Amino acid sequence: MTTALAFLLLLLFTPLAPLALAQIHQSQYHTDEQFHEELVVRPLAGDHVNTYFQFTTRWHYGNRNNLYHTQLTPRVIAEILQTYDVKELHIGLTQGLWRYETWGYPIVEATGGAELWAWFSSPNLTSEDVDKQWMRLANVFSGVLCASLNFVDNTNSIAPKHIFRPQFMHLGNQSQQFVRYSTLPREIVCTENLTPWKKLLPCGSASGLATLLNSGYVHNTKYHSLGVKVRTLCDSSDPDNCIVELTQTANLVYDLKLLEQSSTDFSLRRLFGMGLNGYCELATSSNIYVQRNEQGERFQLVPQPQHELTSTVGGYTVLYGVYDIQQLFAGPGARLFNIAWVGAKGNSNREQTLPPPLYAHRYLLGNGQKRGRIATEVTNTHYEPLPVVLMELVPWYVHAYLHTLRLRSKPQHLHECSAKMLKFQLLHYAPGKQRELPTHLEIGFVLPAQSSALITIEVDYLLLKWLEYPPDANHGHYIGAAVISSQLPIGRNYTALPLEGHLFKDSFNASRATYLLTLRTEALIVSLPTPDFSMPYNVICLACTVVALAFGPIHSVATKLIIVERQTTMPRNLLRKLFHKLTNRAGKRSTDVVGDQPLKRKPDGEPEAKVEEVKQQPDQAESNQSCDKQASM
Repeated sequence: MTTALAFLLLLLFTPLAPLALAQIHQSQYHTDEQFHEELVVRPLAGDHVNTYFQFTTRWHYGNRNNLYHTQLTPRVIAEILQTYDVKELHIGLTQGLWRYETWGYPIVEATGGAELWAWFSSPNLTSEDVDKQWMRLANVFSGVLCASLNFVDNTNSIAPKHIFRPQFMHLGNQSQQFVRYSTLPREIVCTENLTPWKKLLPCGSASGLATLLNSGYVHNTKYHSLGVKVRTLCDSSDPDNCIVELTQTANLVYDLKLLEQSSTDFSLRRLFGMGLNGYCELATSSNIYVQRNEQGERFQLVPQPQHELTSTVGGYTVLYGVYDIQQLFAGPGARLFNIAWVGAKGNSNREQTLPPPLYAHRYLLGNGQKRGRIATEVTNTHYEPLPVVLMELVPWYVHAYLHTLRLRSKPQHLHECSAKMLKFQLLHYAPGKQRELPTHLEIGFVLPAQSSALITIEVDYLLLKWLEYPPDANHGHYIGAAVISSQLPIGRNYTALPLEGHLFKDSFNASRATYLLTLRTEALIVSLPTPDFSMPYNVICLACTVVALAFGPIHSVATKLIIVERQTTMPRNLLRKLFHKLTNRAGKRSTDVVGDQPLKRKPDGEPEAKVEEVKQQPDQAESNQSCDKQASM
């Protein structure tokens, strides 16, 4: 048993052996570029449905000096590979959390938010050059996918040592290989990311399976993830045999209860809002795979699939129904194609799926905003020990102390961890630095059968500067998900594609000794000490109120003319007051009218200066008469 465990650890921790290029030699290229589109539909436990889209473009470019002239491959992808010495690139934009215990393993792993890692390889390439090219690469794809990847820098990037394996092949074996990894758990995935992602496809969203990706239905799912994977495959013995492979994936999980359906029956039109209007004319193949066994047994397909395939991987058999879209739309005429899943009436029984061999959870311990503990629990339900490698990326505003790292195990049927400590088979620790570097931790151990391992480490929370807080500071700060890697001896719930394959059909009957597994845990939200950002707002409001109240009287005193009026003595008796007001009004009306001409009144009710002119008219008449008399004399 010890020899077997050592061999498994050796396979896990050593670099990946060069991939065989048998498929490149055997495949006959009718053209330099090929495009394939695939859709996999899997009913899951708990009235959930998983739909996985995969669009693969392969360009057999040979030994060209530049990669600027492409047909199906986006030119921006080809230019990036050549400009920044990128041999392999993975980008994931995910919203939601994948439930391993009830849904099994996804075809492509992803974590919440944005995740990015890449392999660089070139002669005379140094680590400093890779750091610069890494940030430039993130900025370029920030514009390509309309995501916030421009926030990737040295404060949230690390260089993993053991967790990731290269999936590319290059010509020279003397070139050094560098890997960089970063995650942005705060990133929100929305329509702004889906639209540029679909523009990278040869047919865009005009035709083919991509027409089903309607943003109104995609973003209403319980889990959705967009992925971009690029790698280069070159034969060391034949320099003219090189391939650029671009794989775009969209993984969705629908909750049938949220679709406002009275039953669990569903269809493509119900899931995506429309039927399929055809296939991409540039596609070499266009297929839909529907899982028929396990949770799919309770549904009848309408129409029936054209043929069925049986895949046995690691001792477990899966039955798929296959629809060839190119054959279905071979005849003339425009039409829509739809597939319906109809369940048996009155059958409410749900088949319980077994938990996967390995899964993990992550949570915070402690209280307060000063210190706490990060706990990661990894569970092994298999009857054999499994090698496990765990990678933690702790941001710089959370200090982790290596001397507090503990690894304890407990049997699966118990709820409390025992005092038994597990030994570390591998340990890599790179301490973080405030505002410069994150904390990088990788540990490797052997997890006993039918047991769980609890990994804890104590951390301190820093007090940030007021300009370093995000707009929603009270929401908290994120700690990215932990990455766990292992090798499974069985293929239960395992649906990942083999490393040497590029299509989903390459995973059929792909049995091997061990199966490489990589899974992600939950992201964490920590509450750092946060000042009261509402206090400046309150001060501003109070100051503005005081200024407004003081400005009104000061402006009135400075701009208006003050006139003091004599106040006549008013009688104290009520009847006399009423009689006095009536007489005053009658007097004002008589003075306002002189002859037949009414006088204009001022806003305060007093007559204008014309009254003086009226009073002066008799005097002027007398003076005029005296002047006439003197003239006659």
